[in-house]
Amino acid sequence: MNILCIGAGYVGGPTMAVIADRCPDHRVTVVDINPERIAAWNSDTLPIYEPGLDEVVLRCRNRNLFYSTDIPRGIKEADVIFVSVNTPTKTFGAGAGKAADLQYLEKTARSIIEYAESDKIVVEKSTLPVRTAQALSRVLHSNSKNLHFQIVSNPEFLAEGTAIRDLENPDRVLIGGMSSPEGERAVDIVAGIYRRWVAPEKIITTNLWSSELTKLVSNALLAQRVSSVNSISALCEKTGADIDQVTAVAGRDSRIGAKFLKAGVGFGGSCFKKDILNLVYLCEFYGLPEVAAYWEQVVHINDYQAARFVRNMLAAMFNTLAEKKIALFGFAFKADTGDTRESPAIAIARQLIDEHARVTVCDPKALDNARKDLRDLSGKVEYTSDPYAAVEGAHAIALITDWKLFRDLDYARIYAAMEKPAFIFDGRNLLDGAKLHGIGFNFYPLGKPALTHF
Repeated sequence: MNILCIGAGYVGGPTMAVIADRCPDHRVTVVDINPERIAAWNSDTLPIYEPGLDEVVLRCRNRNLFYSTDIPRGIKEADVIFVSVNTPTKTFGAGAGKAADLQYLEKTARSIIEYAESDKIVVEKSTLPVRTAQALSRVLHSNSKNLHFQIVSNPEFLAEGTAIRDLENPDRVLIGGMSSPEGERAVDIVAGIYRRWVAPEKIITTNLWSSELTKLVSNALLAQRVSSVNSISALCEKTGADIDQVTAVAGRDSRIGAKFLKAGVGFGGSCFKKDILNLVYLCEFYGLPEVAAYWEQVVHINDYQAARFVRNMLAAMFNTLAEKKIALFGFAFKADTGDTRESPAIAIARQLIDEHARVTVCDPKALDNARKDLRDLSGKVEYTSDPYAAVEGAHAIALITDWKLFRDLDYARIYAAMEKPAFIFDGRNLLDGAKLHGIGFNFYPLGKPALTHF
């Protein structure tokens, strides 16, 4: 089988690499309009950082896994086309700020019409609003070549930092299709790809609309848990309760479970905020304003948590951050990825600059993206991958990303290099506060009492 993926990003790249690895008799091609990205996929330095990805790509590349900018050839030769293009939040027109921008999806559909010479199965891999498949089908079947297309929804449920593990041993694989003999056959063909390494009981089939909506709902429910815990962390700080103790006990309830109950400075990444806002827009569109308002509050709490973190810094550091050096430990939205999309570090860095602080960003994998995110602040932010250099002369450390690297540093050495009084604001509750307080730091975790020398 010839498998094509249009889009060589965080989803398409790893997904196709694992499919090629587990299905060596299939030819897998990944195409993209960005020649620099394709060149990187063909180099020794891949365009994204993901643990385990390099090894999988090296096993398969130029064997049955190929990266190319030749989109017309890829479409002509493909039996199954995975569409994994960007679907960002609209910044213009109707639905701006909430609705998904589907222009790239439609352009891809029109490219398929232009270059296809035979019937195809088209698989939605991008996260899309419910009933997008209907519009996609109408565009594809407007062709004058008498070609027929089957639309299949196969949303991804990857977590960055564990994407390869998630692909190799997924909780579930969801495939949605039309309730027709042709649609069912298309679903079975796509399911057959995954059956090469995924247990049949983990492969779930639904109708198209359920599949499209499930992706949005899954991300919304996960983000809701994060915002719920973060809201309680604010209450814990006011009352003297300990958020980790509260969630540890709550998580022992089998109806609740322990996952996604960790307080932090907020969620980031390309999916959570975008998908919730998309869900909000859909609810508004279908005349459900109360439901829309409910889900929109999840985003408001996330923004509030990042702003509250900076306000806590300001209050602790004598109500002024002007000309004080702040070392941001981490800029990626989570550990084990270089992705900074919607990272809370972006808002935190900008708020610190607004307070006239001097900011140094330290991250092992995300500095290039950090420079892009803060490019309009050129000259106001410094960047380094060396945490010991970042803290030289700093008044405070703000830990934003839970990289293991930051937990294992020599904090006695760091304390000696900093201005006094020295502060640590632990935005992920990663560090041993009692130990750091013993060294001399004033330590401020999230959702727990501060440990200070005042």
